[in-house]
Order: sequence, then structure tokens, then C-alpha cells
Amino acid sequence: MFDTHELGRRPGALKRLTRSVEAPRDLGIDGVIGVPEGAPLTLDLRLESVMEGVLVTGTARATAEGECVRCLEPLTVEVEADFQEMFSYPDADDRGRSKIADPADDAEDDEDEFFLEDGLFDLETVLRDAVVLALPMQPVCTETCAGLCSECGIRLDENPGHHHDAADPRWAALQGLAETVQDGEKDNMGGAEPGVDEKQEK
Repeated sequence: MFDTHELGRRPGALKRLTRSVEAPRDLGIDGVIGVPEGAPLTLDLRLESVMEGVLVTGTARATAEGECVRCLEPLTVEVEADFQEMFSYPDADDRGRSKIADPADDAEDDEDEFFLEDGLFDLETVLRDAVVLALPMQPVCTETCAGLCSECGIRLDENPGHHHDAADPRWAALQGLAETVQDGEKDNMGGAEPGVDEKQEK
């Protein structure tokens, strides 16, 4: 909770502050990347008193943890998220609303509004939205990460020359014939070149 009592209700009054808080739980993309619960979250805030309430502008900085989507290695990412939100006074008038407004529209508007409670405001919801949007959806350890071998799962960055000979099942019989020829049985076939034997077999 942050206190706005020092601002009073004087439009134009301004206050800046920096605070380190503990990150709330579930601050991230589940199973992909996020800021661990309790990790330090640094906030630079600008509080400005306006007619309707207090306009809060700020930046949140934290270190997120996750794993590379290509090679599954653990990684950390420095996150910086900007946000701005209006926290209205509970008794702010509704001069901007139509007198015959649809109650359903009012309910939707209320869901998007934040209010001061006894001069205090809670930033958790605003922070959660800002930080999650600032996180990479597909985090990678490096932009050039080659990932894992699809055949055996070995990390390709550590084994750059790694590969598997892909055998097409339609050519399996000919592959077996080629191996037989290489083992020396070509002599029993009249000494013909392997390519000639293959053509004759076809």
C-alpha cells in the first residue's frame, strides 16, 4: 500500500519516490518465465494529484527467471515495465457519465477503475499487468541458441557438428544393399561397380 496523504487534494501537487518491495506470487507466465515470489521489485513512482484522484506513473524493475524455450537451460532476464494508472477518490463525482447510462456499462467501467482507500492505493494488480506484458513470451538464453537435437536431445550449441544420418524408410532395402557391397561382397558380383549393381537390382 502507498500513502497519498502528503499530496492532499491540491491539484498539481507532486511526489516522487523509490521503493523496493517483494514481488507477489504468480508474477509471470506460468511454466515459462516469471519474477519469483518474494524477489526484490524496485519501483520508481511519480504521484500527481489531479481533480479526480491521484495519477500514478512509474517503472518497475526486477529479475525474472525461466528456461530457454529452445534448449531448456535456466536463464534470467532483467525486466523493466512502465505503467500509468489513475486512482480515483471514492467520492469523485460522475459528471462525465450520462444520466441514462446503461447499468451494465457502469459495471464494466467499475472493473477497470481503481480507487483510493483512506488515501492509500494498492499497486499489485497494475504491477502484475505491466510486468507480465514486459516479459518475453518465448525466452531464449541467446538469440543464436541452436536448441536441442530432435533425435537424441543433445544440446547443439555444445556439439555444433552433431547430426544423424536420416534414413528414409522407402530406401531401407537399398541402404542394406549398399552396406553389403561396402563390406566386400562386390567381388562376388563380378567386380562390377556398385552403381551398376544397383541399377541391375532395380
